[in-house]
Amino acid sequence: MADFDGIEIPIPHCGELYSMAASKESMEKMKLRQSYRNLWHTDLLRTMQADFPYCCAAFWCGPCVSYLLRKRALYNDMSRYVCCAGYMPCSGRCGESRCPEFCLCTEVFLCFGNSVASTRFLLQDEFNIQTTQCDNCIIGFMFCLQQVACIFSIVAMIVGSDELSEASQILNCLADAVYCSVCACMQTQHKIEMDKRDGKFGPQPVMAVPPVQQMSRIDQPYPPQVGYPPQPSYGQPYGYPPPPHAQGYPPYPPAGYPPAGYPPAGYPK
Repeated sequence: MADFDGIEIPIPHCGELYSMAASKESMEKMKLRQSYRNLWHTDLLRTMQADFPYCCAAFWCGPCVSYLLRKRALYNDMSRYVCCAGYMPCSGRCGESRCPEFCLCTEVFLCFGNSVASTRFLLQDEFNIQTTQCDNCIIGFMFCLQQVACIFSIVAMIVGSDELSEASQILNCLADAVYCSVCACMQTQHKIEMDKRDGKFGPQPVMAVPPVQQMSRIDQPYPPQVGYPPQPSYGQPYGYPPPPHAQGYPPYPPAGYPPAGYPPAGYPK
C-alpha cells in the first residue's frame, strides 16, 4: 500500500503483475488465433484414414506420443522447452532450464490434456493455423460429455441410487473413451502437420526440360505441343483443401516448410 495525502493506494506485487501480464498476453493470442487463415493438413475426421497406425499408438500410449511430438515441435531443441509451451500460469516456473527432459516427462504424464493442447497451440501460432468448425464441435462435444459425466457422478453420490450410479459409471466410461479417441486424433493431426513441415510427403516435382519445338504442318489437326509436357494436377493428400492466403497476411508456410500444394509458384500449368 502507498499513502499519498492520507489516501492509500494498493500497489500490486510482482507476482500479481506477472499474472496480469500473462493473462493479457493469453487474451491477445486468443484474439490473434481468430484471424488465422491457414488450415490443418488433415482435419480430425480424416486422421485415422491418414495415419491409422500412428493414431492407434497415440490412443494406447498417449503420454509417450505427446513427449515425442512436443520435442519434435521444438525442432529437437530442448533448450527452447517451457512447461505447457508457455500457455499456462506455471510456465517458466518449473525449473525447465535445468532439466527440460524431466519436466516434459512430468508434464505429459501429470497434465496430459494440457500437453496435447499446448503442442496444438504451438503449431497453430507458428504456422497461422485455424481450427475448423467441425474440429471445434468435436472438441467441444468431448468437454461437454466430461462435464455431464461429472455432474451425473455427483448426483449419484448424493442421491445414493444404484440405477443412477450405474448410469453415471457408463457415462464416465463413454466420456473417457471419447477423450482418449479425440486426443489420439489430435496428436495424429499434429504429427501429419509436422510431416508436412519437414517435407516427408515426398520430393517436389522437378521441372522437365522442354522438348524441341516443331513446325506445325497443314496435315496435322493440331499443332504439336510447345514447351513443357502437360503435368498432372497435384493437391494435398487425403482430399483436404489447401489453406487460403489472405492479402497482407504473413506468408505461409515459413522458410523451409514445403508448400501446401503443387505446382509451385511460377510453374507452368
